[in-house]
Amino acid sequence: MRWAKLGHVFVASGQHDWMMTHASNPTADHRGNGVFRIYFSARDKTNCSSVSWVEIDIGDPLRIIRIADHAALLPGTIGTFDDSGCSIGALVTDGQQKLMYYMGWNLGVTVPWRNSIGLAVSQDDGDTFVRVGPAPLVDRSAVDPYSLSYPAVLKAGGQWHMWYGSHLRWGASTDDMIHLIKHATSPDGRSWARDGRVVIEPNSPAEYAFSRPSVVHRDLYQMWYTYRGDAYRIGYAQSPDGRSWQRLDREAGIEPTAGEWDGDSLSYPYVFDHGANRYMLYCGNGYGRTGFGIAILETD
Repeated sequence: MRWAKLGHVFVASGQHDWMMTHASNPTADHRGNGVFRIYFSARDKTNCSSVSWVEIDIGDPLRIIRIADHAALLPGTIGTFDDSGCSIGALVTDGQQKLMYYMGWNLGVTVPWRNSIGLAVSQDDGDTFVRVGPAPLVDRSAVDPYSLSYPAVLKAGGQWHMWYGSHLRWGASTDDMIHLIKHATSPDGRSWARDGRVVIEPNSPAEYAFSRPSVVHRDLYQMWYTYRGDAYRIGYAQSPDGRSWQRLDREAGIEPTAGEWDGDSLSYPYVFDHGANRYMLYCGNGYGRTGFGIAILETD
């Protein structure tokens, strides 16, 4: 496969006090008539992340139609699992509700952070989201004892699936860690069963961090994700059942463009379909500091 880059969509640059820098983890939600709301994680002047959005017309995706005048989700209250920030992972429409699965940030002392996965629900078509409670939806446990990250959530085969990042260890520095992708299932999208099995593993000792999976399902499950060695890159894997995956990174179909906003690194993909086309939102240099762009899958 090969992705044709359509261009650089959006950069956060002080449009609001919660949107001073970064537009990470772009996540698309179709609003109708080809208009998509792209949720993303922005940072304030203290580097604390919130969830905001912009809207685009997929027929002219580099033109911003609307920028949010309020954050969709702000950090939690002091002492909660997301008091240091919240970063979107997935958005699922479930009946009249929209479910936002997100990563909550807690800054640490002995380690830089300890993250968990939260859930916030919108009853007003995605304008505002309310946490289901002050505690995480998926927290550290015996199978995920260190830190969890950006979930992808999909309803398929009569079941809910979640693919998420999990630390296997911490080291002396943030680069001295192992963070891989695991899988969980649920009957309702709220109660999740985990066995701790890693589904996306390194191909070499140089690879030490995998995150932000994006999964689509037709005849088989396809996953795009971020992996990190010398630099952030986008990888690809496929699976017949969502549990056993084959890494095929050479088929990811997207590479940095030298000298451009995405010339040094690629990260945080989000793949979605509209009509006969498949699109990818992704971040470039600085894992969101230079904003996000969009690409379309080329057809033969």
